[in-house]
Amino acid sequence: MPEGTSTRTLQEEIQQSRPFRSQSQEATIALMRTASVVSRRFARVVEPHGLSLAQYNVLRILRGAGVDGLPTLAIRDRMIDEGSTVTRLLDKLEKASLVSRDRSRPDRRQVLCKITKPGEALLAMLDAQIDAADLATMAMLTSEQRESLLSILSAIRSELSE
Repeated sequence: MPEGTSTRTLQEEIQQSRPFRSQSQEATIALMRTASVVSRRFARVVEPHGLSLAQYNVLRILRGAGVDGLPTLAIRDRMIDEGSTVTRLLDKLEKASLVSRDRSRPDRRQVLCKITKPGEALLAMLDAQIDAADLATMAMLTSEQRESLLSILSAIRSELSE
C-alpha cells in the first residue's frame, strides 16, 4: 500500500456501529462490498461509451467466440453476472449495431449471436482503458497475493456452484 494511505475497516467504511455477528459474515460482506467497488470502477470506463458492464461482458464474450459466434444460452452461461437478462442485453446491442443475431440455422429456436465490426472496434478502443483499470485494481497486491486471491475466490465459487 502506498505510503500515507490508511485502510479503513469494513465497519468504518459502511458506518456500522455494531460488530459483525461472525467473521464469516464480515468476510461475506467484505467480498460483496469489494465486488461492488470494483464494478463501479469498470462501469466508469464503459458507461461513457453507452455500455453497461453486462453489455460490455456480452461483447467481450462474443469477441472471444470468434467468427462462429455463440447461441444465446451459451452467452448466458459465460456471463460474469448470472442475473443478467441476455435477451434484453442483446436487443440493446443489436439496436446499437454492435451485435447481430441470426435464426437461419436448422433449429430456428436457437439464435446465433455475433459481434459486428463496430462492436469489435468499440472493444478495441476500450482495451487499453480496461487493461489500465485491471492493473490499477490489483496494483496494491503482490504477485503472490494475487495468486492467493485467485485461489481463494476459485474455492468459494467452486463450493457455491455445486
